[in-house]
Amino acid sequence: MFLKAAVNGGRSQAEHPTVPVTAGEIAADTLAVTSAGADVVHFHVRTPDGGQTIRPDALAEVLSAIRAVAPDAVVGTTTGLWTCSGPEERYALVKSWEVLPDFASVAFSEEGAAETAQLIVERGMVLESAVWTMDDVPALLASPTLHENVRILIEPVEEDPGEAVAAARAMAARIREAGVTCPILYHGDGPTVWPLVRAAIEDGHETRIGFEDGTDLPDGSDASDNAALVRAARALAAG
Repeated sequence: MFLKAAVNGGRSQAEHPTVPVTAGEIAADTLAVTSAGADVVHFHVRTPDGGQTIRPDALAEVLSAIRAVAPDAVVGTTTGLWTCSGPEERYALVKSWEVLPDFASVAFSEEGAAETAQLIVERGMVLESAVWTMDDVPALLASPTLHENVRILIEPVEEDPGEAVAAARAMAARIREAGVTCPILYHGDGPTVWPLVRAAIEDGHETRIGFEDGTDLPDGSDASDNAALVRAARALAAG
């Protein structure tokens, strides 16, 4: 099973004390989760006030820290609109990145997604595109970079676990019906995290785990860190 570790997202250390926030913490966590069995690592660059950014200088600081301690790790970041003022600034910021991640994610629920996806490919990064609802799927399928994705991320917004799994499977079926052959990845949020991990294993898809999505282990207890979540996901896949 292909497993991505999403190590922080927008989660604060007030929510869990071991969420990696600084460049050094993200780098150390990257080494820890890859050692625990994560295939790739997704991180969000954080600001001192707890926010998120895609500024080139801040991104370069994190990537340099990661590559100093985990030079073989495959790492990527977000291009979410919440990191900037809107699609125009996002495009300008991604265009100005000097130190590049291995891959970058684009959500097709957002304005300007197709243009940002094209820029990522043109700049030589690996692209992964995300859909949150069935309403996002047409824009994804119409995008000129559709067949250049390394994977399609399916991130259902439903809070009920059963509904989230059903929504993920419906989106996956629609994407496959359109002739998309790249891997599909399911992941959830909070109460839907582990149901979607299990569904991904059952369906033969990729999956994701980490503090961005949730802090609980499958039994409902609190995970000590991201590496514990990765080990738990690997144990589920093996069992």
